[in-house]
Amino acid sequence: MNFQQLRIIRETVRRDFNLTEVANSLYTSQSGVSKHIKELESELGVELFYRKGKRLLGMTEPGKEMLRYVERMLLDAANIKNIAEQYSQQDEGQLTVATTHTQARYALPAVVVEFKRRYPRVHLKLHQGSPVEIASLLLAGEADIGVATETLGDVPELASFPYYRWHHAVIVTEGHPLLTVGKLTLQQIADYPIVTYHEGFTGRSVIEKSFRDAGIKADIVLSALDADVIKSYVMLGMGIGIVASVSVDEQRDPGIRKLDCSHLFAENTSRIAVHKGHLLRRFAYQFIEMCSAELTEETVKAESTHDL
Repeated sequence: MNFQQLRIIRETVRRDFNLTEVANSLYTSQSGVSKHIKELESELGVELFYRKGKRLLGMTEPGKEMLRYVERMLLDAANIKNIAEQYSQQDEGQLTVATTHTQARYALPAVVVEFKRRYPRVHLKLHQGSPVEIASLLLAGEADIGVATETLGDVPELASFPYYRWHHAVIVTEGHPLLTVGKLTLQQIADYPIVTYHEGFTGRSVIEKSFRDAGIKADIVLSALDADVIKSYVMLGMGIGIVASVSVDEQRDPGIRKLDCSHLFAENTSRIAVHKGHLLRRFAYQFIEMCSAELTEETVKAESTHDL
């Protein structure tokens, strides 16, 4: 048994038993992947996968039970490497932060600038994606830290922590009739076409719930992944926008006016998450603490590595 065999077992499950994709992801050949699997099964004396001809269809019961230990062994090996690098290369390495566009554009810039000032030799990689993609990257070990509003708090394998709380805001163009009303109502908003976030992004479910609970049908004519696109289409006259309030600055966004609607939509909480059991480099814990002073290295470790 060797680590390459264990990596192949894990990757085979992650790639939905497609050996071509497994080979590509591990920079080897499909025949080599098949050979490693057969050699490991021969050594163990059990079949790990169900087959139909040369195709793998799924894991056997012994395979499923073994997979838990394979995941743990590879995680422990990665942690050992991180410990060694922690002492041999204290201020060097790579930190991958998976996040949404909204967080990367509006919440993280000050943190990134300060982090790079403190750790100029650490390569910081910002990977933008959907909350579901962010969770997948964390679980696959392809990202060290995740930042998003949705999903991260719902995955048992992730340790997540509150980052900051925020509300939505309505945005309109100069001269819009809504600028003349007092306190906005949901019905007044629903009287206009709405441009807002795509499903699963930046509190879209909170927006939908407010209209649903009030029995009001909202006319969402266009959805997008980020606030910059939403603002662009509001300026083009497609409708009014509902965006994260932090994404709008009337001085930075000429022609856009922001209206308070914090009384209409529930508060949102953006979260920071790490993979449970994954021991991070010290500079990664420092990045998290720069996001929130309450999230010290000791606090994050206590929640994420308590079973180590």
